[in-house]
Order: sequence, then C-alpha cells, then structure tokens
Amino acid sequence: MNGRNGLFGALFIMGAGWGLTQPLGKLAVEGGYRQFGLVFWQVVISGAILGVLCLFRGKPLRFGRVQLWACTVIALVGTVLPGAGTYTALVYLPSGLVSILLSLVPMLAFPVAVLLGNENFAWSRLTGLALGLCGVLLIVLPEASLPDRAMVAYIPIALIAPLFYAMEGNYVARWGTAGLDPLQLLFGASVIAALISGPLALWQGQFISPLGPYGVAEWALIGSASIHAGVYSAYVWIVQRAGPVFAVQVSYLVTAFGVVWAMWLLGERYSLWVWAAFAILLVGLALVQPRSPTEPDLLES
Repeated sequence: MNGRNGLFGALFIMGAGWGLTQPLGKLAVEGGYRQFGLVFWQVVISGAILGVLCLFRGKPLRFGRVQLWACTVIALVGTVLPGAGTYTALVYLPSGLVSILLSLVPMLAFPVAVLLGNENFAWSRLTGLALGLCGVLLIVLPEASLPDRAMVAYIPIALIAPLFYAMEGNYVARWGTAGLDPLQLLFGASVIAALISGPLALWQGQFISPLGPYGVAEWALIGSASIHAGVYSAYVWIVQRAGPVFAVQVSYLVTAFGVVWAMWLLGERYSLWVWAAFAILLVGLALVQPRSPTEPDLLES
C-alpha cells in the first residue's frame, strides 16, 4: 500500500471493522459476560490467528528482554486496560455512545505527542482538543442527553479506552516496537494479555467456558476478536508509517461506523444532545490533521 491515498484507504477499512466491534461487544455483555472473561477470549482468539500468520510468514516471535517489555506495554496499554474499560462501559451505556467517545483518541493523543516530541504544536489541533471536551460536556451535562441519567456515572469508564489508546500510539511512535513487525508485536502482546486477563477472570468469577453452548453472545465475541486481530495489526503498522496523530484518526471512522452499526444491529437511537456532541466531535477530529506527506515516514517505501 503506497502513499497517502493508501494510508487513508487502510484507515477506512480499519474504521469499518473496528466500528463493528462495539455493537458485537454489546451483544456479548448482554449475554451476561463481563470484562476480564471477554478480554481473555478476545486475546486468545486473536492471538491464535496472529500466531498462525506469523508462522505462515516464517517470522516467529523473538522473545528477548526488549521484545518482552514492548509486548507487555502493548498488552496492558493497548488491550487489557482499554478492553476492560470498554466492556464495562458497554454494560451500562449504549454501544453508539461508547463509539462516539472513542473519537476522543486523536484529541487525547495530541498533547501526549507534543510532550514526547512526536508531533509539533498547532493551534488548530488544540482547538480540536477543546471541541472534544465540549462534546463530552454536551453528553454529560444536559438532563435529557441520555436515556437514563444514572448513565452519566459510567462516562468516565468509557473514557478509559481512548486515553490508553492515545498513550499506546505515542509509545509506539516514540520507542518503536523493539524490532518486531506489527503481527509479531500483537501476537506477543496477546500472549501476555492472556496471562494477565486469564487469572483476573478466574479471580473475579468471569471466566467463560469454551464448551458452549454457542449463541449470539458467543459468536459476537468470536467475530469481535477476529476483527480485532486484523485491524489492530494494521493500526500498529500505520503508527509506524505515519505517526500517532494520523493513525488515531481511525477513531473518526470507528465512531461513524460504530454509530451506524449500533443503529442497524441493535436498534439504538440517540437524543439531540448526543447528535450535537457527535457533530462537535467530528469537527474536532477534522482539526486534528495528519502530518505532511513530505515528511520522511509518509513517503512511499
């Protein structure tokens, strides 16, 4: 995939797939499953797919100290913590709303990128960050914004995922992947995430038996994990190619597709306040522009 058009094409495909994982996750939690059990099987299924792909490509994982550290960071910051936050939020919040809040990733990534020296300061991006805050306030403050006012208490939980995804993109851009390609990195991270989330699922009584029976919730989990394996690998690749602020713009598409999928598959409908917040967040995302294509890491390979 070459040049800027190829990068935007990859973002579009990733957004459609990643957006679908939110309503699939909602179907899984409606089946009675909870965060650590869902995270465990997500990383087991996606890790199995990634492991087969690594072997097929003749690139097994190299597990040195540096590689172990990189995989552990990605496992925690990119999978276990945001995954647990998202699945917990989906128990209490509409799927489309969780997707809308995920659009904050680029805005949260910007100040972190500036502090780390990954991106240059720009007033337009700061304006986008401010609009993101306004969008969240439109969801939280008005009395009629949510179907149940008690849902407001779970908005901070839904913000856990975008915060950690923003940190993850900047970590990869600043410190790299320890010589691992995206598939190797995500496979190693999946193994470590399984070792972390599995015991937590058992401890919390959330472990999901693989013996079935298999219904909507179980197939939703399998579908979500399979999609996750593909789009997450592509995400790490784009961070390496184009920088974290460009890569996290996938949230623009994840949000749009997530809302559409939720309305179609789950029959969700939203208040005017939520739609207004959605519009403001989209404007904020438009202000968080990708880096110039003249920069070295956006040049064709």
